[in-house]
Amino acid sequence: MPVAAPSSRLARMRTPTLAVIRLACLLALVAVTGACGFHLRNAITIPAELNPVRVVAPDPYSPLAETLADAMISAGAQGATDPMQPATTLQIFTERWGDTPISIDELGRAQEFSLRYAVIFALIDPSGNVVVPRQAVELSRDYVAPPTDSVGATSERELLTKELRRDMSTAILRRVGAALNVTHPERRGNEVIEP
Repeated sequence: MPVAAPSSRLARMRTPTLAVIRLACLLALVAVTGACGFHLRNAITIPAELNPVRVVAPDPYSPLAETLADAMISAGAQGATDPMQPATTLQIFTERWGDTPISIDELGRAQEFSLRYAVIFALIDPSGNVVVPRQAVELSRDYVAPPTDSVGATSERELLTKELRRDMSTAILRRVGAALNVTHPERRGNEVIEP
C-alpha cells in the first residue's frame, strides 16, 4: 500500500520558516557578542560649565576642526557663535601629514608607503584653565602605490586620508572624555562613540 504524501500545510509546519532561522541566528549572535565582553560605548558628555565650545585650528577650513566641532555638538556641547564670547576652546595647534617609503621594488622605486597623520591639541576652559594639556596624537596607515599605477594609488591615499581624519577625531575626543572623567568624577565611565 503506497504511503500518502503529507499535506502541504503539514509540511510547512515541520520545516522552520526563513524568519525563524534568521531570528535564531540573530539571538545566537547577540549571545556570543555579549559573552565576549563587547559593549556599546557611551557618548562623551560635556559638563554645562564648559559650554559654549569652540574648535580653533590654524587652517580656518580644516576638515578635522569641522568634524570635531560637529562631534562636540553631538555630545551635548553648545557651539560658540560669537568670536568675542568666552568659550571652552579645543585648540588644534598643528596638523601634519607625511608619506614615508617603507619598501622599494627591484629598480629602487618606492612601492609601499606609510601615511602618517599627527595632531597637537589642547582643551582650555572659558576661565583659561587647561582641561586637557597640550599633547600629540599620531596615527598611521600603510598602503601600496606601484610606480606604474599612479591613478589607483592616488585614490587609495585619498581614502586613507579620510579614514585617518575620522580616526583622529575619535582619538582626540576619547582623550577629552578621559580628561573629563578625571576632572568630573560624577561622569566616570563615559567614552566617545565614532562620529
